[in-house]
Amino acid sequence: MRESLREQVESYIYIGPFLLIFVLFIGFPFIYAFFLSFHRVTTLQDVFGGLEFVGFRNYIFILKDPRFHWALLVTAYYAILIIPMNIAFSLILASLMRVPFKLNSLMKTGFFLPFVLDAFVVGIVWTFLLSGRFGIITNLLRPLISEALYRQGFLGTPSTVMPSVATAMVLKGGGFGMVLYLAAMQNIPKEIYEAADIDGASGLKKFFYITFPLLKPVTTFMVITGLIGAISAFAEFYAMTGGGPTVFHFGMPQGMTKVTGLYLFDFIQSLRLGKAAALAFILLLITLSISLIYAKLQRK
Repeated sequence: MRESLREQVESYIYIGPFLLIFVLFIGFPFIYAFFLSFHRVTTLQDVFGGLEFVGFRNYIFILKDPRFHWALLVTAYYAILIIPMNIAFSLILASLMRVPFKLNSLMKTGFFLPFVLDAFVVGIVWTFLLSGRFGIITNLLRPLISEALYRQGFLGTPSTVMPSVATAMVLKGGGFGMVLYLAAMQNIPKEIYEAADIDGASGLKKFFYITFPLLKPVTTFMVITGLIGAISAFAEFYAMTGGGPTVFHFGMPQGMTKVTGLYLFDFIQSLRLGKAAALAFILLLITLSISLIYAKLQRK
């Protein structure tokens, strides 16, 4: 009995530092943010006292706000672009890297390195590449693009800005998906491919009927993490577009790349922290709901 108690005490001592850090930096902020979402906050002094309880008023305001509806549509558009592109690019890289050649390890490192870079830094670099008149890519493609697109740049034109941001982020994060798919491909039994060779299956048939179906757990993971990444996207849009260019929808000017992350940032910047907290929990519920639905469909 004493030995069992001693082991339990030692276990809690070992996990104590982690629990302390978790409670201070994750648990308490989460609970306090939920508390703030039911209060009116306009200054930093309100956070430390004198909060006005408003019930569900912050949630109702956000759900009725046309800017929130637009931000959801823009975020959904971004997710629809980046998730399939990222999966396709990662699969192509993983398939190519499976073929042994001299510079294989160097190429893997080169494709993976952009993933560890900060999204804001990557966004700044792509801004110089895609800007109007002086952008390197813009000038390289000048014979193929219109004069208006050349002047405004790919990030200043409503029809090209979102695909441009999505492409930049796919090139940044494709290396991570490549590593995941490579690890999963190595776990597929070779006997399955040998049986397919005996049946005369071509390379494409083996990929679509064997490789890709057996990679479904990784694909599911990438869809869910891609969805979470799209809803929480901020740094790349802040660096590359600032929410623009402006278009007119819902009877008011809207930013073509005003995703939910930038919409949330507006509340934080203006110190409307109660509304910011309410928006954060609304986005959390949306993410959890879509992820659970997708995971359930994949199980079936």
